[in-house]
Amino acid sequence: MYRLLAAALSAAAVTADMIIGPAARVACDFAVQANILLALVLAVSARRAWSARRPLPSGLTGAAVFYVTIAALVHHLLPAAASITGAPDTHPLWQSTAAHILHTAAPAAALLDWLLLTAPDRLHLRMAAPWLLCPLAYLAFSLTRGELLAPGMPERYLYPFLDAAQHGYKHVLGNALLLGLTFYALAVLLVAVDHARPNPVRRRTKTGFRLRPPVG
Repeated sequence: MYRLLAAALSAAAVTADMIIGPAARVACDFAVQANILLALVLAVSARRAWSARRPLPSGLTGAAVFYVTIAALVHHLLPAAASITGAPDTHPLWQSTAAHILHTAAPAAALLDWLLLTAPDRLHLRMAAPWLLCPLAYLAFSLTRGELLAPGMPERYLYPFLDAAQHGYKHVLGNALLLGLTFYALAVLLVAVDHARPNPVRRRTKTGFRLRPPVG
């Protein structure tokens, strides 16, 4: 039930932004893309757990947690990006609520699900590098999108630190390299925590019943 609620929360925030702002603009935001993946992973994981089927591959579930986490860190620690919908004053209450869900509530829910509802020792160090392929692809997409849009167009670059028109490609690629190293360190940290944390699933499945020898 928890996973379904968390999935519905992420999906509701994405849907709200899609309705408020141009869907094509909203879909270009990394946090939105990460939350779409998270909602799908949580929904499928909930269904598999309910039907007692094998869980999703750990590399996929770990990637979903990793992507919403780095999206949250970028939002909270780096210079503010443009409004996801491109019109921050259209529906301020709905937009602020959706932004809070995408960048704070959903990542927190994903981390809690990973820590409390999944078995440990399923992530491996070899997964860390492939997880970076998605942010790398997003970097290429963001720079290509900026080149294709007309100069001076508002929100040509969705994140200020990726604004090649203002900072130049050398500066932007330097920022991207530092972020990539930070993201890799975070991925390694997730793997280390996964191997160090206790197993909440094993504890939860204890029934308290004991087998007794047959009578007679």
